[in-house]
Amino acid sequence: MSTPRRLFDCLDQLMETAPNDPLLAAKEQGQWRTYPVREVNDIVNRLAAGLLALGIGGHDLSVEGSDKIAILSKNRPEWVFLDLAVQKAGAVLVPVYPTVGLPDLAFVLNDAQVKLVFVNDADMLAKVSAVQEQCPTVKAVYSFETITGTQHWRSLLDTGRPEHTAMLQDVNSRINTEDLLTIIYTSGTTGTPKGVMLSHHNVLSNVMATLPLLPVGRGCKVLSFLPLNHIFERMVTYIYLYAGVTIYYAESLETLGDNLKEVKPEMFTTVPRLLEKVYEKILAKANDLTGIKKKLFFWALRLGERYDVQEPGSFGYRLQLKLANKLIFSKWREGLGNNLKCIVTGAAACPARLIRIFTAGGIPIMEGYGQTESSPVISVNRIEPENRRFGTVGPAIDGVEVKIAEDGEVLCKGPNVMMGYYKRPDLTEETVKDGWLYTGDIGVIEKGKFLKITDRKKEIFKTSGGKFVAPLPIETKMVESPFIEQIMVVGDGEKFTGALVVPNFARLQQWCTESGIDHSDRDALCKNQKVQSFLQQQVDAYNSFFNPVEQVKRIALLPKEWSVEGGEMTPKLSLKRKAIMEKYKEAVQGIYRE
Repeated sequence: MSTPRRLFDCLDQLMETAPNDPLLAAKEQGQWRTYPVREVNDIVNRLAAGLLALGIGGHDLSVEGSDKIAILSKNRPEWVFLDLAVQKAGAVLVPVYPTVGLPDLAFVLNDAQVKLVFVNDADMLAKVSAVQEQCPTVKAVYSFETITGTQHWRSLLDTGRPEHTAMLQDVNSRINTEDLLTIIYTSGTTGTPKGVMLSHHNVLSNVMATLPLLPVGRGCKVLSFLPLNHIFERMVTYIYLYAGVTIYYAESLETLGDNLKEVKPEMFTTVPRLLEKVYEKILAKANDLTGIKKKLFFWALRLGERYDVQEPGSFGYRLQLKLANKLIFSKWREGLGNNLKCIVTGAAACPARLIRIFTAGGIPIMEGYGQTESSPVISVNRIEPENRRFGTVGPAIDGVEVKIAEDGEVLCKGPNVMMGYYKRPDLTEETVKDGWLYTGDIGVIEKGKFLKITDRKKEIFKTSGGKFVAPLPIETKMVESPFIEQIMVVGDGEKFTGALVVPNFARLQQWCTESGIDHSDRDALCKNQKVQSFLQQQVDAYNSFFNPVEQVKRIALLPKEWSVEGGEMTPKLSLKRKAIMEKYKEAVQGIYRE
């Protein structure tokens, strides 16, 4: 079998080795419907021929000359059909987050001069329709769901004629490994979106370097729910495709628990925020327990907190952990389908305590690190203990070099480093110098190989006393408190470090009931002095991990959780600090009022 040069070469490989194996699966009319390799291949080729029949793709493979196609959709098999078909037609896919705001949507469609848009449903169609008049290059919109008056994507499957099939073979033979594969606009935390250009070679090198590190292969099942718009889930999808794994698409985040039990996957990818939510649900159930059951649960939890993959612990500890796994952690595994070999997490820092507990419970969590600009993986913790270290993002992957600049910035070099920012050579020059990607993250290398990210360069601030504070490690530690849902550390130019805190209201209300405090009104609850003192005590318990200048001296409680829809978080669930500072200006000012 020849070495793949383009991402879509996975289809030829699969047709040779496993044409009848199930490849993609989704719920249709309440039942799981699987698409075998042969059917996926047929749909992709017909769809690609249909695009060529429309005059899209095939004629010019240059960055500027190639046709751009946008997609706004949840994860579903059609997303992958389109991705592969667009590649084979010699066009370029521009994924857009379904939660995108209208100004950003108009910017992306115009900046990339998008010709076709594919939408999930009527909601996504409404967004595109609202900006379509401002976007003169958009020729047509197709939908995955059936919408009256809108062209359905399947109508393209029968428009290709024999000459388009012949044309498709010619186009495929001309697509080179260095050609532009996709433009991914990063929402970022400030300014207009930047279009990251990734070639087939960029993403394929990442697929091939990380594929051997994941414990899945032919016959395995995985569950996909992280947005495919993000390069993390999309790259992992190609690992699955090259490995011959069956990808099941979760119906929604709300049905995740049910879908895990139905599919029983060997692995899935996630972000720390969702992992925290799973843990919080488990904890909430445990708090409803009584007597010996409750004691056993928290005994198991304490054992898990002490777990270290590189230090197996005494014989007595291992024996206790074995018992805890049988009595307590086995139920966690059941809740996740009882078949998991690992969970891969990325996109933000994951609290080490969470990784310890889950891994101790027989659910290994592999934390990795990367960026859209690096296709995305730079480093990842492996399954084998010698290449796994809690609190770090693991060793660099094969072919990728990592070094730390004099000011502490993490730099990366390798075939995964982007082609550049679309139409922004000025930004590209700032970000990639002599082949090194300047990540904007601050980090260290432990034990000569484990990369540890300590903060974002732009997020470090200086107090009025001239001392520097890095918020990320403080925030990552503080959310270990079961009473803190979200936190953002503040204090730029101020006398001391403070924080905005969104309490975990489910836990807080429980405490209020026990303390005889009315919790019917969240706003009133956040202003209650007893509640404020209690939350400050929670913060103080974790302050001991930091030096005096980093310790959070005062907090402001907020009644509403931050979200993507609310504009306080990016689609990959990182804090939009600037937006939060603006929105909660008065609360921040209140922290520093005498």
